[in-house]
Amino acid sequence: MNHAPTGGVLLLVEDDDSIGRLVKSYLEQQDGWRVVWLRTGEEAIAELRRHPVRLVVLDLGLPGIDGFEVCRRIRAQSKVPIVMLTARDEEPDRVAGLELGADDYVSKPFSPRELAARIKAILRRVEQRGEDALLTERDIVLRRDSHDVTVGGAVIELTSKEFDLLACFLEHPGIVLSREKLLDLVWGMTYPGGTRTVDVHVAQLRRKLGDPDSIRTVRGAGYKLTSS
Repeated sequence: MNHAPTGGVLLLVEDDDSIGRLVKSYLEQQDGWRVVWLRTGEEAIAELRRHPVRLVVLDLGLPGIDGFEVCRRIRAQSKVPIVMLTARDEEPDRVAGLELGADDYVSKPFSPRELAARIKAILRRVEQRGEDALLTERDIVLRRDSHDVTVGGAVIELTSKEFDLLACFLEHPGIVLSREKLLDLVWGMTYPGGTRTVDVHVAQLRRKLGDPDSIRTVRGAGYKLTSS
């Protein structure tokens, strides 16, 4: 199968009634989700602990604590995939959301069909793992089955997108991968953040790996995972 099945519990955090009703109706009727629709970030944090949530669709412009803070709090306790919704189409907002651990970003206005396609793409990346469950290079060990990464024996916490990016580098050790190639391999579609998205995630990955030389920038070409 080339796609992960949809269905299960999806947490929708959106204070706009018309958007909330439209998204909830479409995802439930077309893709079989059980959508838990909430209108505030405070409710989202509480409900996340009460349900086996498979994915979160999170609006940035919420009353009370905003979507950035909700994303930060979710990431402190969960690796659940997060798609951010926003009326703001500024690059700083996109980058800020990605740095906090969001997996994708959809700008309003959008069609429910587009959102559903993005959700399916994320589920493919997060949940459809190959049989080569163990990838190693340098002192990095990545286990696809348990979604764990260790560096020198110490566990490090990665978002699902950082995990996929690291797996991509581990699958191509020593090979220069262009930003466009990484977008295609990791994001699987043309992403509104463009190649800046790759730069943000590589920077985050370097920081978490604890070695800025682990992923080398090849000027004018892209990035590569070094062997030592």
